[in-house]
Amino acid sequence: MQPSSPVDPRTSPPAATSRRAARRDMAIVVAISALAAVICVRLNVSEALLGWTRQHERLQLDELPGILLVVAACLVWFSTRRHAQASRELELRRATEARLAEALAEKQRLAQQYLDMQEYERKALARDLHDELGQYINAVKLDALAVREAIPAAHSAARATASVMIENIDRVYAQVGMLIRQLRPAGFDELGVAAALEHCVAEWRRRLAAVIELSIDCDLGTLDPVRALSLFRLVQEALTNVARHAQASRVEIGIRTRRDAGAGDSLELRVADNGCGVNLSAPHVGLGLVGMRERAAAFGGALALASSPGAGFRLTATLPLSAAAAPAAPRATLSGAVSA
Repeated sequence: MQPSSPVDPRTSPPAATSRRAARRDMAIVVAISALAAVICVRLNVSEALLGWTRQHERLQLDELPGILLVVAACLVWFSTRRHAQASRELELRRATEARLAEALAEKQRLAQQYLDMQEYERKALARDLHDELGQYINAVKLDALAVREAIPAAHSAARATASVMIENIDRVYAQVGMLIRQLRPAGFDELGVAAALEHCVAEWRRRLAAVIELSIDCDLGTLDPVRALSLFRLVQEALTNVARHAQASRVEIGIRTRRDAGAGDSLELRVADNGCGVNLSAPHVGLGLVGMRERAAAFGGALALASSPGAGFRLTATLPLSAAAAPAAPRATLSGAVSA
């Protein structure tokens, strides 16, 4: 995503509105002045004032029009100075906002590049675990099986030791497979993000022994791979937080498309549980929510939290889908399948 260009105050809509307002106010001043001139001419206001002030000569009221004229001139000078100062401050504010917009765009681009590289490294690590470590584990298991078969039946203790070794190898292989699935979602590249989410939720149902409902009310097949993978990571991290902290028996996950007037469409993820909740005003040292907030912010989205002790936890993440909020294209490809 290219940084946004500075806003030209001469062509911006607020500047045009300000000019129209100034012309309208000037027309009102001219009309009121013309009306006052007509009234003064018809009613001989100056003669009337002269007659009234002649009775109070000691107060020098006849000098009041001159004084008021000077005061009016000073007020005009004062308002002109203040208007010029306000205009300069407005220009500085617009320039600052433009620089902030550029900085925000650069921050989002760098955050997206960081996430892209992180996913690329995860994919590479998953591939290495599968192709290298997985093959060596299989080779060790085959050797252990051969050793067990070569041991005579009379040596039951040695055969039992070999069997235990094979069981440990199977456990290691299962752990490696779980790490590979955590690093790269199972079925993500072949079947899409919806199937990967279903598989992820099924795995967490088995681990948590909790009721987890997944509701997808939009077509996730149209998502670009970067947003799709970020959506999966958000759900994965949210369920990890539930497993670690919530002690919940029910979790509801909802994914839908939200239409915002003037802001374009966005993808909304809601994860709510009936767990123990948390005091959001208290400091937290975990990085899970920080990473989720960074993922959402990389697309110009946001992460909202709602919870209190004993009242469960609700998380809402939005990922804008409009082209204006889209991040830069990833520099490293994320395609390809890795399976355990």
